[in-house]
This record gives sequence, structure tokens and C-alpha cells, in this order.
Amino acid sequence: MLKVLYGLKNFEGKSKFKTWLYSITYNECITQYRKERRKRRLLDALSLDPLEEASEEKAPKVEEKGGLDRWLVHVNPIDREILVLRFVAELEFQEIADIMHMGLSATKMRYKRALDKLREKFSGLAET
Repeated sequence: MLKVLYGLKNFEGKSKFKTWLYSITYNECITQYRKERRKRRLLDALSLDPLEEASEEKAPKVEEKGGLDRWLVHVNPIDREILVLRFVAELEFQEIADIMHMGLSATKMRYKRALDKLREKFSGLAET
């Protein structure tokens, strides 16, 4: 929230406010995720307990949880973000392109290919 307040003076109005806000949120989430991942790797490297390492291997996979995650696990992380921003956040392609720092045509193409991949993967489920 502070990043938004401090960054408000830098908002130039070149895009919608919602897109600008999503960009800040998206970038902050990525930063936090990377920090947590580094911290986890460091803790794992320092951990000498073999029982703890074995229990982590048996953790449930995303596929077993069901729901939207069951479908999105089959596309790469960038395409997953595009699909989530399009379907869940209901953003326009230009807004997604701005948030993801990609070109509009690249965003649309990745979206189309991700949908095609999901359709191909799960076409057998619809028939049964």
C-alpha cells in the first residue's frame, strides 16, 4: 500500500489507473515470492534433518488440489499469469501486456497458445 501511495506522484496517466495499480501489485508479489523462495532454499540447504526432507517430498502436488490450479499447472508460469489476469481479473489484453511488460501481439499469442494447449490436454474430458 505504501508503494502505491509513494508512487502516486509518478503516475503519468499513460495507462488506466487500474493497470498501473495491478503492475505495482504484480511486481511486488513477484519480489516477495522470490524472497521467500530464496529464504526457503537457504533453509533447505542448512537443514540437516533427513526426515524433514523426506516429508517435503510427500507434500501434495498442485494437481491433487483440484479447481483452477488443476488446469493451470499444465501451462508455463507466464502463460498462467496471462490466463489469470484475463479470466479472474477480467483485464483487457492491453492492460495485461502493460502489467507483464510484453507487447500486445505477444500477449495475445501466448494467451491463444495456452488456451490451445489446455483444450488439447483436456479435450478427452469433455467427451466423457
